[in-house]
Amino acid sequence: MADVHVEDGERLQKVLARAGFGSRRACEALIATGRVRVDGAVVREQGVRIDPAQQVIHVDGRRLQLDDTKLTVALNKPRHVVSAMSDPEGRRDLTEFTAAYDQRLYHVGRLDYETEGLLLLTNDGELAHRLTHPSFEVEKTYVCRFDAPGGPPRSLVRSLKDGIELEDGPARADRARVIAQDGQEAIVEVTLHEGRNRIVRRMFSALGFELTALVRTRIGPVLLADLAPGDTRELSSKELGTLMAEVGM
Repeated sequence: MADVHVEDGERLQKVLARAGFGSRRACEALIATGRVRVDGAVVREQGVRIDPAQQVIHVDGRRLQLDDTKLTVALNKPRHVVSAMSDPEGRRDLTEFTAAYDQRLYHVGRLDYETEGLLLLTNDGELAHRLTHPSFEVEKTYVCRFDAPGGPPRSLVRSLKDGIELEDGPARADRARVIAQDGQEAIVEVTLHEGRNRIVRRMFSALGFELTALVRTRIGPVLLADLAPGDTRELSSKELGTLMAEVGM
């Protein structure tokens, strides 16, 4: 084993317990069974001390975010809010949702003015960069509502998955499915990893449908779930660790 021990550091099992992995005894079992890595090295010995501010810890391949100066928050952005910290037109912006946090947060990506749903806010610049960089291809899921008298055409889902030619290049859904329709309206769930401006709305428009509502429900492993419009919550250590792993952190 590589020497990861820091003489005046904190016991590894105590760090794991604080991160939510159970009692000290449970954390000792994680270590003993080889499920914990520090700086890439498997640690099986009890009593190893580490510096959580400087060293990288993974449990079952999922990185722990132990820097308590870093904050990542999920927001359910309401409709008619701009994805910016200020707006020259005086519209509602994100500052009203970040005011409760005693530090400056930046939005990760955007949702357009009419779109609601999951938006991430963080002060972790590296995480924000990787989540928005197209090379990491983080999946995002949207629920799309539109008028469909008589029901949506059978070809709709196939067209979304096969790809649609837009003015800035082709766009394709990774997955798509009709989740509700009553002969007047239809609701389709779409998952894709692209982040081009208004891409979901433009895909449906190219097929002849204007969306009446659009909600983002997932970014990678982070779910909107029952978060109410305008509410925020800090990501759990499990969510954050899995999100960081998806972008190679």
